[in-house]
Amino acid sequence: MDIGFADRIKNLPKYLFAEIDKLKQAEIAKGADIISLGIGDPDLPTPRPIIESLYKAAQDPANHQYPAYEGMLVFRQEVANWYKRRFNVSLNPANEVLTLIGSKEGIGHIIFAFVNPGDYVLIPDPGYPVYSAGTIMTGGNPYFMPLTAENNFIPDLKSIPENVLKRTKMMFLNYPNNPTAATVDYSFFKEAIALAQKYNFIICHDAAYSEIYFDGTKTISFMELDGAKEVGIEFHSLSKTYNMTGWRIGFVVGNPKILSGLGAIKENLDSGVFQAIQYAGITALNLPDSIGDGIRGIYSKRRDVIVPALRDLGLQVNNPKATFYVWIKTPEGYSSKEFVLKLLQEAALVTTPGSGLGQAGEGYIRMALTTNITRLNEAAERIRRLKL
Repeated sequence: MDIGFADRIKNLPKYLFAEIDKLKQAEIAKGADIISLGIGDPDLPTPRPIIESLYKAAQDPANHQYPAYEGMLVFRQEVANWYKRRFNVSLNPANEVLTLIGSKEGIGHIIFAFVNPGDYVLIPDPGYPVYSAGTIMTGGNPYFMPLTAENNFIPDLKSIPENVLKRTKMMFLNYPNNPTAATVDYSFFKEAIALAQKYNFIICHDAAYSEIYFDGTKTISFMELDGAKEVGIEFHSLSKTYNMTGWRIGFVVGNPKILSGLGAIKENLDSGVFQAIQYAGITALNLPDSIGDGIRGIYSKRRDVIVPALRDLGLQVNNPKATFYVWIKTPEGYSSKEFVLKLLQEAALVTTPGSGLGQAGEGYIRMALTTNITRLNEAAERIRRLKL
């Protein structure tokens, strides 16, 4: 039988991290001692109180049935409480908070709710591959906004052509930024909101890394700005904040009508988040600040080991203020993929090519601080032995 894929599948690029994992597995099969600095998956354990909360809730038969599509109201109330404490943003949990099976699911689905074939979606380049993949699957047109060192890895909104803006349905933003680790101030969000108001498009801000910040400088929320709730929504996840990547729980907040569109897609395509995990999420959102401080402290120490080591090797790298990523310029004479392959095949290091995250990422690689200091020092030593 001739089995043909739908065009939306044929047009999708291969998922970057799946490809990297195949290369990694090939090296492991050869006996390589791999140090994985590729995919952003925390190596730290989920805090114990969250695990204990899941264990208790999982034993209650009331949690064994289908959950509410939009998430338990008690969980959404705790999200609203957390936003008020963290950002001084007021949210109505009934219609301004929606529970997600991780923020990736929500980001992928929101595009289906609003983007028609031919509509433009403004996407940061380099950026999280789901933004463009979701756009391609809806028949939308991705318009890539380059993130360059010259502009501090912030999109130049003034450079977007008028004819594109007039056909734009949605803009994705992501700060603190994956992969560049850049942050923004209120003035940039204010500019983005004004543009969205002028051209009548939705802003989707991906804030998955908002709680991984360093040196005591807290990051800001898009929702803090006047007009943000009028034009947009903000995605969040417990994955990075509390080392819960495998648990698959996140949330999105903001404009009620936009959330209702996403909710309509979700009602037809998924059945919500296991209630026991939502109860565990409530525990996470109420953990003392010391838990988050401890997690940030570990990443900060790792950053302070690897960044000087890489600079000593002659590599150009910024000192990240947030996220657990280090954005590194490739040595002269190497493309992003060439340098990643060299590190993998000659030093058994898994990293991410910037070009795999967008054309503007060419000339960079990304390292994730998701391994311990001993292994980070070993990684630096392996790079040193390459004599770049």
